[in-house]
Amino acid sequence: MDVKYLKYILTIAERKNMTKAAEELFVSQSSLSQYLSRLEQEIGTPLFYRAKGELTLTPAGELYVEAAKKVVKIQRDLYQNIASLDRRGRISVGVTSNFALRMLSEIIPRFKQVYPEVSIEISEVGLPGLKKLLMEEAVDLGIAAAVNAAPFEDQARILRKEEVFFAVPKNHPYVRINPGPSITAKELVENFRSDNFLLSKRGSSLRGLSDQVFDSCDFTPTAFCETNNIAATRTMVANSTGVTFIAESCSVDRDRIHYYSLSPALYRLNLIYTRKNWVMHEPESLFFSYLTRYFDEHPESPYLAEKYSGSFV
Repeated sequence: MDVKYLKYILTIAERKNMTKAAEELFVSQSSLSQYLSRLEQEIGTPLFYRAKGELTLTPAGELYVEAAKKVVKIQRDLYQNIASLDRRGRISVGVTSNFALRMLSEIIPRFKQVYPEVSIEISEVGLPGLKKLLMEEAVDLGIAAAVNAAPFEDQARILRKEEVFFAVPKNHPYVRINPGPSITAKELVENFRSDNFLLSKRGSSLRGLSDQVFDSCDFTPTAFCETNNIAATRTMVANSTGVTFIAESCSVDRDRIHYYSLSPALYRLNLIYTRKNWVMHEPESLFFSYLTRYFDEHPESPYLAEKYSGSFV
């Protein structure tokens, strides 16, 4: 049996609609319907109940889908095993943050000394884009900063908690009043209510945390701009264009920017996600171990990614 046709049934079961399944599979609805009818005739029992335009699995259909998933996984694992026989292969990584780029720039040379013929493919995406890639199993690994691991808790490994600071130009009048290391959310709103807030775009970890701070004080900034380019944001703060929230790993330009810790402190998680059905052989296991041990080998604080100014935060 061609595994392609098993995927037909799995898609129908997932979409519960013949038209939507056909669109996703890039086949005609009539061809898909005919295939399903022939299969049910061959088996001798319906696989789906048909009611009000929705297809739901019969008991026989549930058994078929369960077996089909196992066969598809066997094929995928087999192809990965074959690819790793002579140490050739590919590891695809999605990254959302500057800290991930720095990690990879240090880890990849070490890895290539051991497995020079394994290629590493890196895709820079925002957090929503990375979640989509993981759902589609289009990347093997995701390295991200997030408020939490949802909805991939069972696929996530927490590397560390990273503090998020409130960044203010050093020549701001408030810095003369409070040259100390911390500020409360109430003090932030009271003293920066009229400032231009440089906010990350919705969906990013920094935007989620900044919105939490604002919501806790029932405050909505009236002057702000949105960007996911942390280098540009940091430069604007240094040039007294506005204030923002910046993660520890990007908290550079300290001669021109004052970084306040929130009281209580504000944190995001640095995470590694793995693709749901990812099979790790020797090369993948080594690469993954380099990632998981990275912050044990780099415990310095603040951890500054000064050399890397990628687009996403």
